[in-house]
Amino acid sequence: MTGGKDTAHGTATEAAGRPDWARELLEHLRPAGRDVRRVVDWLAGAVRAEVTLRDEAGATLAGTPLPLDETLAADVASGRIASAAWDGDGRHLRLVRVGHPTGACVLAVSRGEPFDRHASDVVTHTAQVIELLLTAHETQAAGVRLRRATADLRLAILQLLMVEDTVSARRVAAGLWPGLLDADTACVYVLESDPALRDRLAAECIERTRDQALVVRCPAMDGHVIVLSPREATAGDLRSLVERHPDTFVGGSVWQSLARTATAYGQAVSALAVARFRQDKTAVYAERTHPERLMDPAALRTWAARVLRPLDALPHHTRAELLATTRLGLEFTAVATAKVLGVSRNTVRARMDRVESMLGVDFDDVTVRAVVHLALHTQINLLDGQGPAGSAASARCLTELLSGPAVTSWARQLLGRLDDDPRNVRRTLRTWIAAGANAERAAQTLGVHAQTVREHVRSAEPVLERQLLAAGTDLYEVALAHLAVGELEQPLFAGE
Repeated sequence: MTGGKDTAHGTATEAAGRPDWARELLEHLRPAGRDVRRVVDWLAGAVRAEVTLRDEAGATLAGTPLPLDETLAADVASGRIASAAWDGDGRHLRLVRVGHPTGACVLAVSRGEPFDRHASDVVTHTAQVIELLLTAHETQAAGVRLRRATADLRLAILQLLMVEDTVSARRVAAGLWPGLLDADTACVYVLESDPALRDRLAAECIERTRDQALVVRCPAMDGHVIVLSPREATAGDLRSLVERHPDTFVGGSVWQSLARTATAYGQAVSALAVARFRQDKTAVYAERTHPERLMDPAALRTWAARVLRPLDALPHHTRAELLATTRLGLEFTAVATAKVLGVSRNTVRARMDRVESMLGVDFDDVTVRAVVHLALHTQINLLDGQGPAGSAASARCLTELLSGPAVTSWARQLLGRLDDDPRNVRRTLRTWIAAGANAERAAQTLGVHAQTVREHVRSAEPVLERQLLAAGTDLYEVALAHLAVGELEQPLFAGE
């Protein structure tokens, strides 16, 4: 009867204890506790044993390394046997196979006492939990790899569009997003948020646009998400998204051909600067009067071809590569251009140095950059055949193009907005441009502090409705206006 009483007591104890270890084990399946190493350590304490988890090659993944019969361990790992037990030298060993999507592991448990039913149950159930955790981890890792690969593919498509390779971009996009780039025109939007929130913002953009837009995490600006879409409804989708998120802004371009994606991107960035000061946190690039539209198209086209003629001797693909890099390099920093194109910043600088050398100019001069920018965008914006190459107008130089009544009237009106400022901001701006947009050099010329120069330039931005401190189209238009009214010296080019 005593023996029976002890047996009954043991059964009651086991029944009472089982929910405790089971609950502890299940706790490791909660999101905050999903760690295989912690589960293995828990098992070691639960059954008072040494425990190790090995992969198929025998490498220890968790726990304490144990001396094992490698042939037996290999049989368990390969699936020839699901589990094995071995007793000897005062040790009791259990090997259990733990399968997962890409292979199998071996859970080895060694203890000084024989495995009773309780210990065996704990080992069996722990192996099942480890299998679930490994499967979940690999599934999550596969999902991360897939999302990363998809994001890289989106970036590659954008980079192809940035260098006007629309044929390759369409070919790459056709596999995952059929029809996305079938349209001839599209809008580019740039959303800005806290960099820590960008991944979530990008995911919401993808969900909102229902895979009918190209959504890219900007490789140059940590807080930016770039969206290219041929759908008119995308603007409303993004606007409603911005309304729900504080400190999030969106700037959009006007409709552009896919070959002008780089131009559209620059417009969206310019509009984003305006959106930061608007109550609805959105802005679309204003189609304002650009100086090139006030010039004779035939004369402008022929002049641009003459300026860029030194590059015509290059092989077609080399010339296209240099021009595409220079177009972006004039809009953004070398680092940002490199990230957008997917090359090194040294490559960007080398390409632009080569263009500088062939054109016989210095890109440290803002007026030089403005004139090259005008020539490059003339080649994109003015189609072949818009004017006879042999016309009288084609003989004009830049001085004649800028001295037309429409251009000079535009320039005087633009710069005249600054005349009412008693601080003589117009003089500061002119000196700053002449100094290569360098505040320190301009300050030395003017005899003021560099911070004063920056404040004057910054205060001119809302008056001129152009972003000046960041190099790009806005700054170059203001530089051309100064050239048109004769307040800055015109640069010389080898091709002119």
